[in-house]
Amino acid sequence: MTYSPVIGLEVHVELKTLSKMFCGCPADHFGKKPNTQTCPVCLGLPGALPVPNKKAIDWTLLIGLALDCQVNHHSKFDRKHYFYPDLPKGYQISQYDEPLCVNGHLTLSTSEESKATSEVTHSGSSDGENRVRINRVHLEEDTGKLIHAEVDGEKVSLVDFNRSGVPLVEIVTEADIHGSAAAKEFVKKIHQLIRDLGVSDCDMEKGSMRLEANISLSKDGTLPPYKVEVKNLNSFRFLGRAIDYEIARQKELLTRGQTPPQETRGWSEAKNQTFAQRSKEVAQRSKEEAQDYRYFPEPDIPPLVFSKEQIDAIRAKLPELPQMKAARFAKAYGLKPSVVTILTKTQASAAFFEAAVKEGQKVSLPPTVIANAMVNQRQAFKNPEDLVRHLQTQTQEKVSDKITLRQFIDQVITAHTQAVSDFKAQKPQAIGFLIGQIQRLSHGKADGKLVHQLLLERLESSR
Repeated sequence: MTYSPVIGLEVHVELKTLSKMFCGCPADHFGKKPNTQTCPVCLGLPGALPVPNKKAIDWTLLIGLALDCQVNHHSKFDRKHYFYPDLPKGYQISQYDEPLCVNGHLTLSTSEESKATSEVTHSGSSDGENRVRINRVHLEEDTGKLIHAEVDGEKVSLVDFNRSGVPLVEIVTEADIHGSAAAKEFVKKIHQLIRDLGVSDCDMEKGSMRLEANISLSKDGTLPPYKVEVKNLNSFRFLGRAIDYEIARQKELLTRGQTPPQETRGWSEAKNQTFAQRSKEVAQRSKEEAQDYRYFPEPDIPPLVFSKEQIDAIRAKLPELPQMKAARFAKAYGLKPSVVTILTKTQASAAFFEAAVKEGQKVSLPPTVIANAMVNQRQAFKNPEDLVRHLQTQTQEKVSDKITLRQFIDQVITAHTQAVSDFKAQKPQAIGFLIGQIQRLSHGKADGKLVHQLLLERLESSR
């Protein structure tokens, strides 16, 4: 029986606003002494009234617009009720039926790796790309943090409320992901996009970006009658491993004629496997549906109403997004997709490259040479000027003596007879391999054009 993985993701991102979502306490909670950044509002004390953080709302809209979402002109906050020690009020101020942003998407590249992760082929768009739909982008307050410790020889659970009330954006996808590679690509793109927007550092070690995956297997491509949620994944690697483990575990159960139970699971790095979270509180919450949270509009916060002018003003603040930058680099500089991916991985690397290109224009240094140097060479250049000077020196020291180059060519041909045979069999990658070996012998100083010409002459003469 062939099974198709059906995966939806939830990405939680703490915004780096100066203050919390509904009070004036500092939002930078990491590493601070427990319970030193709290007030009656984030502690949920009687009579305390929440006041929404406008910057957090604007930044959430910015994220939604960057994901091509529709901004709801009318939105509101809701109370989500459940009882857990890290929730001081007994409810969380979140959003339910009128989130800030809905119906967006993010486009992934359809790679052989992502195809191989799934046991069936899923159709993408006609241009070879896969679109993951974004169901919603909503804003809520973060919870406190449980700390399990031993005090006076007794195991206890302590609560630090410094994190309680920090603005938390939740990005929820549709079940459009069909393997671990695509899931990792999605969250990596989200990570880069939000960092480029400057609204969060997305530091997963500090918990400012947290991942959850809803995983199930389908026999016929339709949504299965169950789903397994794996919570609290704090790295791309763990996300991929958890998905792969769950696919294998669920397939084994289905093959035996069993339906995997709908449950919440955690990830054990030590055992490299997921595990059922069986505490009483988690077990109770894993069975809950939306109606069990008893959502109702937050009575202390008026509805949010946005005009077209307000939305357009926020849209105008969008920087050049990663995929737009990648398309421009490929077109303007004639770069290969693999090179573009590396150069646009961060805003800093993209800015460094463009500054180096501008500097290189003064000495007629092609953008492709600069790009290849950034991708292939391991030297740490302090600034674009250093890189250009290095490439200039390298160019000036090129070995263009034909006798020396022919000696290099003879050595490589003698050492790599299989590549020579591949060339004769009209395998185009063979010539590139041989040139690369010649450059290794010359420590990168061989004149590339001359090497290509002399190598072809030598190979053709030996046919």
